[in-house]
Amino acid sequence: MGNITPNTSVYALDRAQPEFKEELWQYLNRRVSDWRITTGKEKAKEYAPLFARIEKDYGVGRSVMLGLWGIESAYGDPDVQKNHMRPVIPALAALAWGEQRRRAYWEQELLNALIIIDRGWSTPQEMRGSWAGAMGHTQWMPEVWLNTGVDYDGDGRVSPFGKPDDALAGTAQYLVKRGNYRPGEHWGYEVRGVSGTAKEGASRNYETWQQAGVTRADGKPFPQPNATAKLWMPVPGGPVFLLGPNFYAVRSYNPSMNYTLSIVHLGDRIMGGGPFAQPFPGAERTPTLAEVQEIQKRLTDLGFDTGGTDGRVGNDTMTAVRNFQRKAGMAPADGYAGVKLLARLRQGL
Repeated sequence: MGNITPNTSVYALDRAQPEFKEELWQYLNRRVSDWRITTGKEKAKEYAPLFARIEKDYGVGRSVMLGLWGIESAYGDPDVQKNHMRPVIPALAALAWGEQRRRAYWEQELLNALIIIDRGWSTPQEMRGSWAGAMGHTQWMPEVWLNTGVDYDGDGRVSPFGKPDDALAGTAQYLVKRGNYRPGEHWGYEVRGVSGTAKEGASRNYETWQQAGVTRADGKPFPQPNATAKLWMPVPGGPVFLLGPNFYAVRSYNPSMNYTLSIVHLGDRIMGGGPFAQPFPGAERTPTLAEVQEIQKRLTDLGFDTGGTDGRVGNDTMTAVRNFQRKAGMAPADGYAGVKLLARLRQGL
């Protein structure tokens, strides 16, 4: 610690309000993107033996693991690590030193990170992560690394970096131990036929829901009629869901309903499922990979730097979109790279 300079830029990141205000359908379109679905299918094939082993050892289905991996780090993409991650020790040191609200928490996480180094599991140079110290394929905080990590590849150390074995197995263990994940149960389903008398959060088993006229949106039967599920209507007029315990097991990883829905929906799409049957009010369809690339190329040609034209929407692309929207007089200037924006770009400035 003798040569550490605290990274005080983390204070602004800790207090910053999200710059881009997204509707839920925009949030989902960005995360459950064509690129993530296609890449997730490739990873499902590439790592099929690893996912089979995790399912056998922990009972966590590969759809959940693929969804979580895709949302947290774009499947361990090195560009994400290089462009969006920072050294963790200076970040945690700054938070432990100057963040009064949760000082004890940050102090403990800094100590946890030092214990990881002391055990020989990592080095300060390798430990790059988010401003808050989350690292690797599935964005472990040091405490998670220490207490739920698994040496699944048998190399003598636990690591969320490098091969995904440790990260995915440790995260599966987290979902089981801290989220009470139930093997063999699906997270839930999009449904139809919910009457006006059913209240948000009402909990019944699937058989009782079915007797009340509620059916799966895809027309298939509920495979476990005795399992319980809660009603969730995130947006009036949009898709309606019955959520089982495993939805909340995934939510234990990050307490956001929208985040959790993006993970489980991405996992379903990777495994061959379709988009939601009921569209969100005012929603656009998800742009294809080629359409996102066209958006990026057209923005770049107009002088709005998207940081690349790979068909993936990151902060650079969102900033470029918002700057174009402002210059073109589009409202709201929300930074969303969708099909309406593409139609406007094809007209030029």
